[in-house]
Formats: sequence, structure tokens, C-alpha cells
Amino acid sequence: MIVVTGASGHLGRLVVEELTKRVPAAQVVAAARTPDKAADLGVEVREADYDRPETIEAAMRGAAKVLLISGIEPQRVRQHAAVVDAAKRAGAALVYTSAPRADTTEAALAADHRATEEYIKASGVTYTILRNNWYNEVYEQSIVTAPQHGAVYGAAGDGRVASASRADYAAAAATVLTGEGHDGQVYELAGDTAWSRADLAAEISKVTGKEVAYRNLPKDEYAGVLAGAGLPGPFAELLADVDVNISRGWLDETPGTLRELIGRHTRTIGDYVRSLLA
Repeated sequence: MIVVTGASGHLGRLVVEELTKRVPAAQVVAAARTPDKAADLGVEVREADYDRPETIEAAMRGAAKVLLISGIEPQRVRQHAAVVDAAKRAGAALVYTSAPRADTTEAALAADHRATEEYIKASGVTYTILRNNWYNEVYEQSIVTAPQHGAVYGAAGDGRVASASRADYAAAAATVLTGEGHDGQVYELAGDTAWSRADLAAEISKVTGKEVAYRNLPKDEYAGVLAGAGLPGPFAELLADVDVNISRGWLDETPGTLRELIGRHTRTIGDYVRSLLA
């Protein structure tokens, strides 16, 4: 049995859908804090609230493999540890969605992932770590508003992002969860092509016929733009820090591992732009 945590989220839903293409639905469990939100997935749904350990223990019952999709809350290292411990007690192998180069990057976003990776390795659980690069979908709001503003904003300079779609990363997770030979592996997963924010602006211009430029801003100013768009201040600052690290080359590597795992080319940012604006 394969248990997918965070199954009601964007990535979790896609992973469950991929798994049911590969194994009988009876072998897949969707674990979610609010089970009703995953009721339409066509598999058994179990409650798994990271802040209520008893629900995590129950959700892991009978599991052979567990996908731990990283949380987004401030206490997520503690929450992740609870899932790791429960998976170990269940005798299940653990697959974790981490951040690119989590062990070496200075990006603040990766700190919790680095701590979780260290906890997983020290726990003795059988593990595979999937270090997912950025999702194309992260840039949806920037893409759809760019024609109105005539600009894409950021603090990434000429830095490039080797992004892919959530569906690509979901397919990779499903491959690992249903395959063999992945124990103890740490996979750096990224799209086939890295692109700069200026490339993104040019793609939007081409699709819409409107002139869109990239406006590179200082980190604090970009954080202010994000906060002005409605993001909470701390999260806006975190994303601005991501851009600074992109400018230093954090997300530009294209190792090809994601393509190898899913057996096809990853979705390009250009294709994603066309799907939103064409």
C-alpha cells in the first residue's frame, strides 16, 4: 500500500492520479488534514493532521511506502518528523519532496528541507529524496498580470530557472513509489531547459503581441511589490530571497534526471505561457 500525505493539495492530487494509472486504486491511500477535500480522488482517504500524531499513526497503517509532501507551515520540520517517525514504525519506505541543492544552498527556503533531510537520514528509515526545482505554476500570477502591467517583476537578474510542471514532478514521484532501485537515492529534479525572467517576458510578448519587459528590482523593493499584491510580509520576503539566490545560480542546473524518471521531456515555460494566455 502507498500512502500519499498532503493528498488534497495541488501536487498530492496529481501524484494520486498518476499512481492509479500504475497500480490498482485499492493500493493507494490519500492522507489529508481535511479528508472531504480528497474524497473525489477515487481511493481510500484517511485523516492525517500533522499536528495530531494519532491521526498520522492511523494513516500509516499497512503502508509499504509513504510519500511525504513537504508542508508549508512554520512548524513543518516538527510536523515532518512526526510523519517520518510514523512511517518508520509502520515499516514503510519514505519518499520526501525536498528543495533543490538543499544541503548546500544559502536560500532561506531550503533550511527546513535541509533539516528534514537530516532527520530522515538519521532516523534509519529507508528513504528516497526528491529535490524538486521550481514549478512552472509558481509564475502563474506573474504571467497573467504581465500584459496589463507591461512588465514581469523580480530580483533574479540574469539568473535562470530550470522549472517543470507539477504534473512532471508528480509523475516522477509515482515512478519512484512504484519502482525499484531508488532506496537511498537523492534526486535533483529539474526541467530540461533553464530560462531567465527576461526570457519569460519575451515569451509573454510573443504570445500576446504586447510589449512586456523584465524589470529587475532590489530585493527589498521586490518584496514590497509582492506584499502589495497581497502576499503576507514574511512570505514576500522569502520569495524575494529565492530570487536573489536564483541570481546566484541556485535553480539553473538541468541534470536530466526528471526526464529520465518520467520517460519524456518536461513541460516548457513557453508551453505554460501559451496555455494561460493564448
